[in-house]
Amino acid sequence: MPRKKKGPEKTAPKKGTDAYIEGAGTVVEEPITVTLEKNYMPYAMSVIVSRAFPEIDGFKPSHRKLLYTMYKMGLLTGPLTKSANIVGQTMKLNPHGDAAIYETMVRLARGNESLLHPYVQSKGNFGKAYSKNMAYAASRYTEAKLEPICNELFREIDRDTVDFVPNYDNTMTEPVLLPVTFPSILVNANVGIGVSMASAICPFNLSEVCDGVISLMRNPEHDLLNSIKGPDFPGGGYLIYDEEELDRIFKTGKGSLKVRAKYGFDKSANCLEITEIPSTTTVEAIIEKIVSLIKEGKVREIAFVRDETDINGLKIAIDVKRGVDPDKLMSKLYKLTPLQDTYSCNFNLLVNGYPKVLGVYDIIKEWLTFRKGCIKRGVTFDLKKKKDKLHLLKGLEKILLDIDKAIKIVRETEEEEDVVPNLMIGFSIDEIQAEYVAEIKLRHLNREYILNRTKEINEILEQINDLEELLDSDRRIKSLIIDQLKEVSKKYGQPRKTQIVDKPAEVETEPDETPDYPCRFFLSRSGYFKKITPQSLRMSGVQKLKEGDDITLEVDGTNKADLLFFTDMANVYKAKASQFDDTKASVIGDFVPAKLGFDDGENVRAMAVTYDYSGFALFFFENGKAAKVPLNAYETKTNRKKLSKAFSSKSPLVTALFVDDNRFVMARSSNGRAIIFNTAMISPKTTRDTQGVQVMTLKARSVLSRAYVVTDEQAKELSKFKVKNIPAAGCFAKDIEDPDQVTFDTPQE
Repeated sequence: MPRKKKGPEKTAPKKGTDAYIEGAGTVVEEPITVTLEKNYMPYAMSVIVSRAFPEIDGFKPSHRKLLYTMYKMGLLTGPLTKSANIVGQTMKLNPHGDAAIYETMVRLARGNESLLHPYVQSKGNFGKAYSKNMAYAASRYTEAKLEPICNELFREIDRDTVDFVPNYDNTMTEPVLLPVTFPSILVNANVGIGVSMASAICPFNLSEVCDGVISLMRNPEHDLLNSIKGPDFPGGGYLIYDEEELDRIFKTGKGSLKVRAKYGFDKSANCLEITEIPSTTTVEAIIEKIVSLIKEGKVREIAFVRDETDINGLKIAIDVKRGVDPDKLMSKLYKLTPLQDTYSCNFNLLVNGYPKVLGVYDIIKEWLTFRKGCIKRGVTFDLKKKKDKLHLLKGLEKILLDIDKAIKIVRETEEEEDVVPNLMIGFSIDEIQAEYVAEIKLRHLNREYILNRTKEINEILEQINDLEELLDSDRRIKSLIIDQLKEVSKKYGQPRKTQIVDKPAEVETEPDETPDYPCRFFLSRSGYFKKITPQSLRMSGVQKLKEGDDITLEVDGTNKADLLFFTDMANVYKAKASQFDDTKASVIGDFVPAKLGFDDGENVRAMAVTYDYSGFALFFFENGKAAKVPLNAYETKTNRKKLSKAFSSKSPLVTALFVDDNRFVMARSSNGRAIIFNTAMISPKTTRDTQGVQVMTLKARSVLSRAYVVTDEQAKELSKFKVKNIPAAGCFAKDIEDPDQVTFDTPQE
């Protein structure tokens, strides 16, 4: 093969030439934090500000650009037009492509059923929000226009109520915000994912929101829960009312609410019919989960499940086997499927260009500030128009004094360009007034026309005075906002779609078939566990142990007890007593680390026995501190077997005590001192790995070495060790013997 000829070698541009750039090609080291701040932060803020989050008017930029384009196309009052036409026109404002614009329009459309109050009237297939398989048709097949409620978005947009900015190619302008006359941010749901933060704003009923805003304006101390009962989702369903959680959402903007599906039962067909589902799920997800449960054998009451969604709306049909209670089955499905789902609220929106998490109270406050600004700008615009008109009419009024003189000046002026200056001189008026007079038609140069026009002066003066008073009166502006909210509520308000359930039926669980009988639990120092029945204990009470091992805990309980094993690595392993076989005193027992799959080198330090997770765990540490943790802090709904950070690891654990109520405890130090105090002196902490509080003041090189429960009688006998306050140094206690093992009775189930 012939060799390719080498081209001329490229050389770097010489210094002093136009192509020369100082430092080009030089690799400069810089910290990655600096690189991220310079390169990634602008991108992150651009995503948050320009795409992901809504502003106080309730819209993201993509929504606002689309709706404003439709408004300028005359689709507020005109006929429907092809969606493809709308998409094409919107691309003058939104450069992100036709597919993204059409998806935005689909979500705003009535046919998609995503919004409580849709902004786009639709014709054709716009898909359904509750089904991922029901896709929308292409934009060339569908038609759309603006819904009547959009009048409230654009009512005052031509009165300079909001700022306008150039579009991306500087050929036209678009509004920064829309001058909405109601808090649309709270009326329609908005979900967005930015960089490192997200937003999820749930919808509320329009009438309730308007009433709440009016009540809050009249009384700043008003409780919004009396006006706004809770979210109102477009898909309906039932909202499980939780006043405490709702109050938290209203005040902080964060929290979660449970929404469950609505169902009916057709006795003739022995069929459950689900007609409304939570907005966070889809028909396909529900059916897929139910089918999965049937295959796994967790739900045996269902014969068949199918999707019967049609032109009349959503419907999931579940054929129930004969003799099954439908309400109990639904309670079970609520627990195991997305038929009951959680809506996590995160009211993150842009305020003055910066993301903020606001509660409903704060959102209403920000919206009122924005709305007052819009009204003042609109009034200022009207005021300027009136003053400009008054200025022209006052010029016309001077002409009234001598119409013939005006005609004479115009007739005798030789050059056209001198007409206006001559009128200015002849009647002592300014250029604007003179231009206005000069443009009057010949037919209007009569006394009647001019008198009729000048009569308007007094009316305009009254209007100007009224507008100036309105501009200076906060009370009148508030009254105007209230009137507009009442009008919006009356025109567009609708009954709640999501019904409030105050006291939902408890989700029933499958009956526990675990046999229940009394037994006694033994735990050895090496981590061996035994579960022995009373009958077996009576036959032989001598415990067999490994050499050098001894029993450290002996507790009475039942086979249905929950066991919590605390380890020397600050973990807790949860197990059921029924998981361990009944044994005898003559066997070593089960080695707990092997039975429950402890990490390498992990050993048992303490064990708690509980049925309802009542009572407290008391952890005593070598540094003289003690922590009091409610036992329910270790209760989990997901039945996790291992919990980390079960207690603090800042100081070595001395012992763990488990009590059902406040008790007297003796704590002893390595230098021979002791105190007795009541555990009521220690406040409980829900944080499991809390370091606790100082209970014993320790001398140099001494540590807390032992702690154990003493009875009320023992506490009286040893009253000299009782302290009224902690921490305390205590007294020397050489003659008191410690118990060899802790033995106490656990309350029966």
